[in-house]
Amino acid sequence: MRTKQRPTTSTGSPSHELRIIGGQWKRSKIKVIDKPGLRPTPDRVRETLFNWLGQDLTGWRCVDAFAGTGALGFEAASRGAQSVLMLEHDAQLVSLLLETQKRLSASAVQVQKGDALMALQRIAPGSLDVVFLDPPFEAAFFERALEFAAKAVAPEGWVYLEAPKKWEAEALASCGLVVVKSMKAGAVHAHLLQRPSEG
Repeated sequence: MRTKQRPTTSTGSPSHELRIIGGQWKRSKIKVIDKPGLRPTPDRVRETLFNWLGQDLTGWRCVDAFAGTGALGFEAASRGAQSVLMLEHDAQLVSLLLETQKRLSASAVQVQKGDALMALQRIAPGSLDVVFLDPPFEAAFFERALEFAAKAVAPEGWVYLEAPKKWEAEALASCGLVVVKSMKAGAVHAHLLQRPSEG
């Protein structure tokens, strides 16, 4: 009996797809390759996140750090975000992000290859509305990523974090953030965080 093989990308890696949930590109497909450590944000978590943030992100300035498949960034752009900077260091994933950007004619999306932590540090303080953080779960730099993201967003701006554990309020406060919402889905702990108003 022959086994059914998954389709492969031009680079030879097995692939599958996920769909954008809402906005102008609703139901559009994003290619996902099988790659160690790559965890696209599950549909249920993305749906919950954009219920938290609101479905209309018109005019928002966003960064999708550790972009991976770009699922979060393309969801934001689909909902009207003014700008979405996707940061990704893996060349193969960057190629797929550019491919999706071109297919969707996503003019608000900019894909940048490089280190997300270094890029976050270079962003003008207080210039963003939301930063999506979904680092590799084995990464040892969650605190730094949170601190840099907190500085990059405006007061009352948002940081979304996916992590292998629940982050407690005290640890987040030391990064300059407060917990507004959180949920657990399988092995993923999702947190919607806010930079407090300076007033």
